[in-house]
Amino acid sequence: MTDAPIQTIQLLAGHDRRIAGGHPWAYSNELKLDAAAKAIAPGALVHLTRIDGKPMGLATFNKNTLIAARLMSRDPAVTTIDQGFLHRRLAAALALRQRLFAEPYYRLVHSEGDGLPGFIIDRFGDVVVVQANTAGAEHLTEAMLDALEAMVQPRAIVLRNDSSYRDLEGLSRSIRLARGVLPAQIEVKEHGVRHLVEPLDGQKTGWFFDLHDARGLMARLAAGGRMLDLCCNTGAFSLAALAAGAEQALLVDRSDSSLAQASASAALNGLAARTEIRRGDLFDEADRLSHAGRQFDTVIADPPSFAKSRRDVPQALKAYRKLARQAALLTAPGGFLFIASCSHNIETEAFGTEVARGIAGAAREGRIIAAGGAGADHPVHPLLPETGYLKWQVLALD
Repeated sequence: MTDAPIQTIQLLAGHDRRIAGGHPWAYSNELKLDAAAKAIAPGALVHLTRIDGKPMGLATFNKNTLIAARLMSRDPAVTTIDQGFLHRRLAAALALRQRLFAEPYYRLVHSEGDGLPGFIIDRFGDVVVVQANTAGAEHLTEAMLDALEAMVQPRAIVLRNDSSYRDLEGLSRSIRLARGVLPAQIEVKEHGVRHLVEPLDGQKTGWFFDLHDARGLMARLAAGGRMLDLCCNTGAFSLAALAAGAEQALLVDRSDSSLAQASASAALNGLAARTEIRRGDLFDEADRLSHAGRQFDTVIADPPSFAKSRRDVPQALKAYRKLARQAALLTAPGGFLFIASCSHNIETEAFGTEVARGIAGAAREGRIIAAGGAGADHPVHPLLPETGYLKWQVLALD
């Protein structure tokens, strides 16, 4: 952080009500973007005020994006964002996770949900992975790394700044070891299983903590039966199920590196003999299995996002319907189907409708026995429902 004075940006007349009501974002068309405002460096801190000068809070600012101002604090006593401020926010986030988890494997910071816009921080024991997805978070990164070192004393901190969100903020992408030394092997421990993690190479931060609870539920339902894990990634659903007593699991994914990681984790946990791994496209493999007459007691359908933007939504909804139909055909009578969408562009009601249509298209009937979103270590700001990106259902099929 620099010692440069913090400048002021005003909300246009009549555009302060949403911010005053608790929303943490101000859009570019709500702000007075005069020459002075346009000269402010992307990511800098600004005082946000009403047109009459009444303070609204301290925010990070980027004139080049639609979400131009992201509130960091509404407290008028907070005049800057420094390591001490970040330490206090981290302490609150850490205290919540320590209530939720017995071991240090969780999402430590979930952006606005933890009052730290732009930051995603995942914890893998003594290794921490940080994503700075906005210009404001980029501006605060070094202070954040200092606060993390003081708070959790990690052996290593990795910066996974390769998200597509950075493109929107005018930021370059990179992945690097920012602090410390990485151990030879990095693990996540979940539901009694040790999973190998690659924070410098895997998807996102190297692991998907958001489905922790759903994986535990499906592991219990899968005990004693056969599981099909479509879009298995590194095998988190399957290995949890096998550890809980599933007889066998078939893992399908198109990523060689993800499947190699799943295979290594299966061997690490003594589960390789009950694990079959197959590389292939989601829909193609589902068709092949169906034509071969295969059915499974539990089917997992957890695809990557089908809707990267709003214009993708119509085709994405058709894809979810097709996936639900194929997955239902592969689920044995009396079995369980888990299906998920990780796109914030897909509304929960629309997702549920397409799943129901897909199951009907397979001439199957079923009941939703559980539904949800990301786990409690992914808190959602109550006025930012779009940050609640994940939705899933578990259906018992007749």
